[in-house]
Amino acid sequence: MISNVKVLERERSMTDVSERPDRAEVEDAFRTIIRWTGDDPKRDGLIETPSRVARAFEEFFIGYSQNPVTVLQKTFEEIEGYDEMITLRGVRFESHCEHHMAPIVGKAWVAYIPNGRVVGISKLARVVEIYAKRLQIQEKMTAQIANTINDVLKPQGVAVLIKAQHHCMTTRGIHKPGTDLVTSRMLGCFRDNPATRQEFLSMTAERD
Repeated sequence: MISNVKVLERERSMTDVSERPDRAEVEDAFRTIIRWTGDDPKRDGLIETPSRVARAFEEFFIGYSQNPVTVLQKTFEEIEGYDEMITLRGVRFESHCEHHMAPIVGKAWVAYIPNGRVVGISKLARVVEIYAKRLQIQEKMTAQIANTINDVLKPQGVAVLIKAQHHCMTTRGIHKPGTDLVTSRMLGCFRDNPATRQEFLSMTAERD
């Protein structure tokens, strides 16, 4: 099991980027893209677009400046011995695929069985949000959420299931709208105990 220190170091290595371009460089890049599409970045309708897109990208990828490990640091131990499943269902998120930078829109179901301590439920949603606000593939995002909760909280088990639509295949390429991708990560008792795993999966089926 990875120590909290190592998890923190892993997150810092991703978020401490020393040579990020400044805002002017980013806006120039978007002007280049506009010219590449065949339009004129100097026309009235587009003149402020590079600035708007740069601000939008700051929001889309704010997860790089946030650390999910610190979100989970505050826990509560006065739980009267509670050791049953805790499940947060249908956490909506928006992300972007790292291959085409196209939107990924979906929901996450996150569960864990505590081992003497619990975390505020909003923190589970924050972990989903932080990893979503990065360039992603769904398989990696699913594993990151589960692994981080497991490494920091050290519960009896963690389960994460994600259902999402990928615009890289619904609005371009193969053009198959209405399809979604389902991924899951089971750790600890969710992997080892079929009954526990099935209990979690039944909860994901109740709200689609």
